[in-house]
Amino acid sequence: MGLIKVFIVEDDHFLGSLIKKTLEKLDNCEVTHFMTPQDCIDNLHLNPDIISIDYMLPGMNGIELMEKIKNYNDGIQCIMVSGQEKIDVVIDTYRKGASDYIIKNDNALVNLENSVKTLCKTVYLKQENDALKEIVIDRNKYNNILGNSSPVLKVLRLIQKVEKSNIMVLVTGQSGTGKELVARAIHYNSQRARKPFVTVNMGAIPEDLIESELFGHEKGAFTDARDRRIGKFEEANEGTIFLDEIGEMDLMMQTKLLRVLQEKEVTRIGSNKSIKLDVRVIAATNKNLVQEVKEGRFREDLFYRLQGFLIHLPTLLERGDDVVLLSKNFLSDFCKENRMPNIQLSKEATKFLMDYGWPGNVRELKAVIERAAIMSENNTILPEDLVFVNS
Repeated sequence: MGLIKVFIVEDDHFLGSLIKKTLEKLDNCEVTHFMTPQDCIDNLHLNPDIISIDYMLPGMNGIELMEKIKNYNDGIQCIMVSGQEKIDVVIDTYRKGASDYIIKNDNALVNLENSVKTLCKTVYLKQENDALKEIVIDRNKYNNILGNSSPVLKVLRLIQKVEKSNIMVLVTGQSGTGKELVARAIHYNSQRARKPFVTVNMGAIPEDLIESELFGHEKGAFTDARDRRIGKFEEANEGTIFLDEIGEMDLMMQTKLLRVLQEKEVTRIGSNKSIKLDVRVIAATNKNLVQEVKEGRFREDLFYRLQGFLIHLPTLLERGDDVVLLSKNFLSDFCKENRMPNIQLSKEATKFLMDYGWPGNVRELKAVIERAAIMSENNTILPEDLVFVNS
């Protein structure tokens, strides 16, 4: 996290010093106190992140100062500190760009401190996004991840940052958002690209078979174990294993998985010999693992082990015009695969696609487009060709 610059504009020297001393106790905050509005204006070139403004100031009031600050840089977070409690004054202050409004009372100092803490989180997020925007994306490496929206570009930049390391990655997001595509993009652009990429859907394997599936077994280890079997972790050695729907794993298997991740070795069922492994782990889930940990369904230590680097995927609804881009791509691919003439989306159908909520995300969009291509006539998809299963 970078340094956060906080300005205080307060003409009362004692109060200004008290606020400065309080805010300097916050992590990564550099605090400067100005007695007059003009002193603050003259120092805006220092690029403050947050400015606390007293409403009653010499030369101009706090609203006037805030307007000048916002004209200079609209991204600066402004907090108005005032004895004015009239609701119309408060509303007007927010309308003109204040991030918070603190009433001067016995709790003012504490409220101001809490407000600055909250705004620091906003500033940190902006700093992170600005840093990511500076990374140039090589789109040729990510042909399978389509989209030009800001949320998708952020995901691509995160992939580009993490792909060359061996850190564990946790990919989160709703079903149908493309978690496996992200895992594949990381693997095939890493130093392990020529080694195996092994996928395991944790939710699709019966509980009594999952240990054997992951870690393997020896001949005769249990009934029906007629031959030795190599587990998925051994299969992925020197490559990447993708553990999809990791939140579906029961607590006993979570304990065994944690040991494998910590020791970097597996022991087949029916054997007492440990096998050393070099495997990168990428896990994915559509569950809120923080909540699962709180409710005792997911081990906290495993959660922190998996979350070496977090990538959260946006819903299709959050991706805006990517809906049209994806629709045209799915339509083109479907026509080629089925040797059909090119089919176009009508303007009316495009509007329907843009207005729909897409609870099934990209997976649902693909299904809707492919069905519409079959239903369409005269090589054009009309609104009546679109069937939304979840509507």
